[in-house]
Amino acid sequence: MNEERYRTAPDFDQYLADVVSNRELWLSTYARAQVEDATVDAVRAAGKWRLAALSEDWCGDAFNTLPYVAKLVSMAPNLELRIFGRDANPDLMDSHLTNGARSIPVVILYDEEFRERGWWGPRPSELQDWFERIGRGMESTARYRELRRWYAMDRGRTALREIAAQLTKVCRSTSAGLPKLDRIA
Repeated sequence: MNEERYRTAPDFDQYLADVVSNRELWLSTYARAQVEDATVDAVRAAGKWRLAALSEDWCGDAFNTLPYVAKLVSMAPNLELRIFGRDANPDLMDSHLTNGARSIPVVILYDEEFRERGWWGPRPSELQDWFERIGRGMESTARYRELRRWYAMDRGRTALREIAAQLTKVCRSTSAGLPKLDRIA
């Protein structure tokens, strides 16, 4: 990632303005999104970070996660967020596969020099574990009903805690001169 590519990608408001699929879900999730103070405090203490999210507007996991990430970014002046289309950015997507699949959303963490330091996605770890063990084998309507129920009860908390934990770990390892961390999920 370079700064020019990052800066030309839409921020969340610009992305939201162009959302077509599931527009009402994107808008309503963002409107009701709240972020715990402890999560905001944790990311504020982690230094300056640039987040790049891979998404598509049709993705249920994305509209259940990225509005919360955007709300966090709006509350933490040390964070920036840009949204990249999964299909329009195969180089980014193909370097952040989940079990060989182009699963989204993915949130990539870049330091101030645009060096990748870690990434998160495509779901909170508890939900991803359920999906791999049980959900994948379910009929799609039942699976999506269970995913929506989990997201409705969680309200973005788990994803934000995991992303904040990733930023904190990366911040500590970077300041200690350790190599970047890999994916968290």
